[in-house]
Formats: sequence, structure tokens, C-alpha cells
Amino acid sequence: MAGMIIKNLSFKVGQTLTIVGVAKPDATNFVLNIGPNEEDITLHINPRFNAHGDENVIVCNSFEGGNWCEEVRQGGFPFQQGEEFKIVIEFTPAEFVVTLSDGSTINFPNRMGAEKYSVIKFNGEARVTSFEVK
Repeated sequence: MAGMIIKNLSFKVGQTLTIVGVAKPDATNFVLNIGPNEEDITLHINPRFNAHGDENVIVCNSFEGGNWCEEVRQGGFPFQQGEEFKIVIEFTPAEFVVTLSDGSTINFPNRMGAEKYSVIKFNGEARVTSFEVK
């Protein structure tokens, strides 16, 4: 599950993060994490093709102080093994609005309440082909 990590980024309220990638043909899951540092995660997005007892579900959560918070499962599952995907994350003061390739959205609260996050990690069985913050 080697991936990429971007540190010292400035992802602020009012900005949008767009990630385009391709899931591996035999992918079981992949993970996108956004947080204030490498330990804490304010937004964890985990599309699961077949992992952790789940099939074709997107799990969102936060990880703070060494503990996972309450999972959120909503939205469709537009991901296909071996196919390109797009995830657009709009950062508002109260929440992250995640728009998926099929236009469905997931609303996830900004549980840590910060106005800026500096670490983005991507792991799992997918390859990022494009990454943009604007």
C-alpha cells in the first residue's frame, strides 16, 4: 500500500482539491487522508471494492488523538476496478463537500474545525494521475 504524501500544503477554507486517478484492475480499496499533521486525519475517504468486510462502499471518518471517530457511509459507489475516477473536495468552514465521478456527493463535517490543513496522503491500490488545489 505504498502511496504518496504531500506535506506543507495549504488547503484552506474556500478552496477545492481535485484528484484524478485510476484504480488497479484487482483493487480492494484505496485511501485519501487530509489532516493537520501526519498523525491526525480530519477527512478519511476509503472507497472499498472488497475490504474490511465491506463491498462497494465508501467509508469516511476522522482520526484524532489516536482514535477513530464515528464512520459516515453515504453516497453511491461510482468506482470501477481498472477505471479512472475523479474526486473533488470543496472545503467550506463547516464541512467538506465531496463530489464523485458520477456527480453524487458526500457531506462530511470539518470535525477539527481548522481553516487550513497541510497534509494529504494517498495510499492503496490506485494511482493518482492528477492533483490540483485551487
